[in-house]
Order: sequence, then C-alpha cells, then structure tokens
Amino acid sequence: MSIKIVDGKSYLPKQKILNKQIEEKFSLKEGYIQKRTGIKERYYVEDETIEKMAIGVAKKINEKNDLSNLGLIIVATTSTKNLMPGIANEVQKSLKIKSCISLDILAGCSGFINSLDIARMYIESGKIEKALVIGVDLLSKAIDKEDLGTVAVLSDGAGGILIEKDKKNKKYFSNIKAEIDNKGILNYNVESNLYMNGKEVYKYAVTNTVENIKELLGISEESIENIKYIIPHQSNLKIMKAIANRLGIGKEKIYINIGKIGNTFCASIPIAISDMLEQNMLKKGDKVILLGYGGGLNTGSIMIEI
Repeated sequence: MSIKIVDGKSYLPKQKILNKQIEEKFSLKEGYIQKRTGIKERYYVEDETIEKMAIGVAKKINEKNDLSNLGLIIVATTSTKNLMPGIANEVQKSLKIKSCISLDILAGCSGFINSLDIARMYIESGKIEKALVIGVDLLSKAIDKEDLGTVAVLSDGAGGILIEKDKKNKKYFSNIKAEIDNKGILNYNVESNLYMNGKEVYKYAVTNTVENIKELLGISEESIENIKYIIPHQSNLKIMKAIANRLGIGKEKIYINIGKIGNTFCASIPIAISDMLEQNMLKKGDKVILLGYGGGLNTGSIMIEI
C-alpha cells in the first residue's frame, strides 16, 4: 500500500512586494536582489492571518474534493503565535469536520516534509485513508524591516496537498533527521525577530541536503537518472543551483519558482507541488524527490512515485 497525491493548491496574500521597493529603501542598484537570490517579488499579508491563509488553501482543495471524511489535518509552520487552538484545528472548524486528527508541526523549513511523512505513516497504519497536509508561514511580521538579508528573501504564503491511500505498490521512501545547530544560524521566537545567518545557512544547505539525497537514493535503491524532478524548499536560487551541481544533474531537474514567490519557509514545497500540478508537469509513474531543510537543523527528503 502506498499514497497518492490527489490535489494541491496554494494561497498567496494580496500585497505583492517588488524588488524595486526594497532596493530603493536600501539604496541598492536595480537588479541587486534578483542577482543574489533569484527572487523578483514576494508577498506580504495585509489583513490576512496565518489561519486565514491555511484555511484559504483548504477551501480551494475542498472545491473539487470531498474533505468531509478527512482522517487527518496536519499543518507545518514556523511562525504561528496562537498556540491554542492550533492552525489545524482552525482549518478543521472551517471545513465543519466534526471529528478528525488535527496537528501542528514545528520542524523549521523542513516541517512540510516531516508532516507529509507523518501523514503517510497514519495512512499506512490503516488508521486513516485521507489526509490534508498544509505548509503555511507568515514571515513579514517576523523580520526586522531594516535587515536586508531577510527582507529581500522572505515571503508569506500557504500551500497544501491532499493525499489518500493507494492500493497500488508505488515507491515511497523518506530520509528525515535533525542535527544540533550549535552555531544558532536560524532562530525565531515570538518575542524577537527572525535571525538567519546567510553564509552559514548556505554552507549547511548545500552540504547536508546533498548528503541526505544520496542516502535516500541508497535506501530506495534508485539512481538519480530515474528521478524526474527534485522539488526543494525554495530558499535561494544559488543554493538550489549548487545542489544540482553537487548532485551532477542539470538545473532543469530542479523545480524552481522562488522568483515569483520568494522564500515562504514551510509553504514553499506544497506551493511548488501545486504549481506543477496546475502545469500538468507531474505524470503518473514519475519519481520525484521532495527536499526540505532549515532550522533545527532539520533536513529531510522524500522520494514519492506519482
């Protein structure tokens, strides 16, 4: 028994922030941000809350899918400030589901990977048949507006996928682990601004991720040539290109949409999946690798057959 991705949707706030606005504020030359990050624009909330973004994704998925029999709603985030009830509980309430499992997961930018793997294990155990997995982050309220390193990169948004039991024997393997962040390169708590050490994050991201994927390929006894796409956390264009280079693959195998969305932390992978589904890029039988990495330090990859 395995799982299949039934649908995927995204939700982006109303307010679009262009590079020009940031470059003018920081007295930078035009093109400075895009050259260093690959990002052209990002989104900031206006009146939206983190719960509203997650609910927005759920409602989009509910338009074409019956969610009344959901067994699990699991939400990955790094930026919630309301600890009770959780975001997943609010999604459940909006969908008017009387009873299901509802969980919020904190695992840095790798949270969506952890959440998807947990959902898959619930399905495999036979306890549930269908799960809604959401990644959502509201980062514009977490950053120091005078810190170019985070202002230029981070964005608000939500993405989600609906998965269900598939009786067909399709490949699914995961490699999820956490290492101690002794240097404190990624930190955030609700009483202070988000801190990110760009240079150290880059070093971590282009080494641990490649090692993690190579381990996953060994576990699955699969070759990189048979992987249609790697769908990574959209952190920085340079990081994603470096990952491709170290894996010895062309950048066309790495799905990249950071240019038009920015870095949305836990939302980035499900937003990417949603985009790919809309473009009909994912075909039955394709093997793809989902790659998450971030605060913790948490690193995780999943190989799933579409």
